[in-house]
Amino acid sequence: MIPHRFLRLVGLVCVLFPLVPGIVTAQIVPAMLQAPVLQIDGLGKGAAPLDGPWQFHLGDNSAYAIPQTPDATGENGWEQITTDTTWGAQGHPAYVGYAWYRKHLSLTPAPGASPDFYLLIEHVEDVYQVFWNGRIVGHNGSMPPHPSHLYSQAPQIVHLGPVRYGILAVRVWKAPLISFDPDSLGGFAATPLAGSLQTLASIKTSDDYTWLQSRQYYFAMRSLYALVMLLSLLAWFRDRSHPLLLAMAVFCGAPFVDMFLVGLRLPISHDVALAAIQPLGSLQDIGLWYLLLYLLDLDGNRRLARTTRLLAITSLIATSLDGALALFDWSKPWIASWVQPVDGALTAVFTALQFFPWVLLAFGLRKRLEPARWLVAITAFLTQFLFVFRIASSQGSRYTHWTLGQRLDHPLFLVLGNAFTVQTITDTLLLLAIIYAVYRYMQETSVRQGLLEQEFKSARELQRVLIPEILPELPGYAVTSAYKPAQEVGGDFFQIIPLEGAFARSTLIVLGDVSGKGLRAAMAVSLIVGAIRALASFDPRPSRLLGELNQRLFARLQGGFATCVVVLLSHDGRCVVASAGHPPPFLNRRELSLPGALPLGVAPNAVFQESAHQLEPGDHLALYTDGLLEARSPAGEIFGFERLNALFARGPAAGEATEAAVRFGQEDDITVLTITRLAKGQQSTTELTIPVFAEA
Repeated sequence: MIPHRFLRLVGLVCVLFPLVPGIVTAQIVPAMLQAPVLQIDGLGKGAAPLDGPWQFHLGDNSAYAIPQTPDATGENGWEQITTDTTWGAQGHPAYVGYAWYRKHLSLTPAPGASPDFYLLIEHVEDVYQVFWNGRIVGHNGSMPPHPSHLYSQAPQIVHLGPVRYGILAVRVWKAPLISFDPDSLGGFAATPLAGSLQTLASIKTSDDYTWLQSRQYYFAMRSLYALVMLLSLLAWFRDRSHPLLLAMAVFCGAPFVDMFLVGLRLPISHDVALAAIQPLGSLQDIGLWYLLLYLLDLDGNRRLARTTRLLAITSLIATSLDGALALFDWSKPWIASWVQPVDGALTAVFTALQFFPWVLLAFGLRKRLEPARWLVAITAFLTQFLFVFRIASSQGSRYTHWTLGQRLDHPLFLVLGNAFTVQTITDTLLLLAIIYAVYRYMQETSVRQGLLEQEFKSARELQRVLIPEILPELPGYAVTSAYKPAQEVGGDFFQIIPLEGAFARSTLIVLGDVSGKGLRAAMAVSLIVGAIRALASFDPRPSRLLGELNQRLFARLQGGFATCVVVLLSHDGRCVVASAGHPPPFLNRRELSLPGALPLGVAPNAVFQESAHQLEPGDHLALYTDGLLEARSPAGEIFGFERLNALFARGPAAGEATEAAVRFGQEDDITVLTITRLAKGQQSTTELTIPVFAEA
């Protein structure tokens, strides 16, 4: 039998149960009655905007999320604003820090609809937390004391749960403004939507598609930047002699990397992105500077080239430091007190450097260049002028209230949802002009390279003719010679000419060095060798030969000169030596003492003197060009006379002496010729070491 007390208890519960919702509601409704209630009935598969006035309060108080907190108005109470635009545009310009939004809601699901509701928040600056009846249901970013938010904030869906009536509260924190931020920022920038998950997900997908469609031109341009960067880098790695290609790669690479930081809505911290895009922008500027330097043929101006390098370093340092400031917590007053002035000073530095392309263009006006290069100059001027003007007018706009920068950023027209501003158009024209100019430049370079290659082949073929391939045998002597040009075509020469007639038992040995390289040096060598062979048949005495040779070369070397040493060697060991500004030969362990003289081709009446010497069996005479003496190690140390003395003291063959200098660090052409007096009865020998030239 059931006790009577239990039956009475059950009856009491049955009577009071219908009153429970009223009891619960009584705790919430009084708070709701203090502000308008947005009532949405029959909410099912659709979505409803939470529009109209919202309660808004500056500052921070966790009690604002609780339904029982009154919505009192007045001087220190709540005000009403909308969420379709920022609080900066609704009476709170340049306000940063905390603020709260509240909305009283009554949501009723449609018959058969899911009892769960969701919230779609498109954009809030910068960090926010969403509360329903005092319970946090979603957030984006991190609040102070360690604030963090994304640079590109994508729409977010927040799960409210099976809500019916209550208070939706949003806590917002706006980061301190930077130098070019307007005063109209802060809080909601678009009205949130409430509805089912499927509907809001569909709306978010549609918004994402619209966003992607509106960025088609942006992505196409960045893809073009990437392609040009890749091609420029590949071409530069193949041929490092074209720094223009490296400048092109830097100019195009910066915007491509920038796209990943700020253009794709990737989850990258605002501070990290801002710290990186500052030096990236500087790299693009530097790439443009060097493009103009090369395209306007200004790289030959050493002072201007040094200035460009100095300003490039300054720009990189200023932008890197300014970017690093973004990594500090500006929300702390003691940090903001010094960070913001430093930010302004650094911004002034790299903004002023934006005018440097105008300096390059001013120098370029003195040049006669083809239209493609002037097209780059004109578009660069327009682009930089607009960029500098837009950035400068945006600096401190919250104090000056200038709106010119914003008007310049306003689209002129739309194409398939893609906005085209003045800056977009000029940037596009500049990129296309640069691509065309670089293409023309490479065409011109290819033609010049072909001409130079033909000249190089001609010089190489000429030198093959001038360098003896077989040395004549000198009775009573062992002769070695080695020729090692620094490039395939050098300016060194030597000749060994057996004489006839009155000097029948003598041999003329000539070794020298012509200033310059390439075809010009090869032509000078051909002139000298031809003159030597002609003069040797008349009077081979060294002083007379050098005098005649000097008169024929004067004013015919196009400002250059030639050094030369001449040895008249008899079969009995007697030798007569004369020099025209050439390093003296070594005899065994000592350097021969020769009268000083000017190089050939410098003065028309130069006088050359002779010195006579006797070679005994075993004596070692070495002639060389200054490329042996001036060999330089990777550490910058010169081969020098001390090493030269030690080298020739060993009596080396010419090839051994040459290789010693090459191993040390060859910088110039090296030619060595050695003559060793043999004892009676020894067999004469010759040894020749020359490079194998490619076929012309």
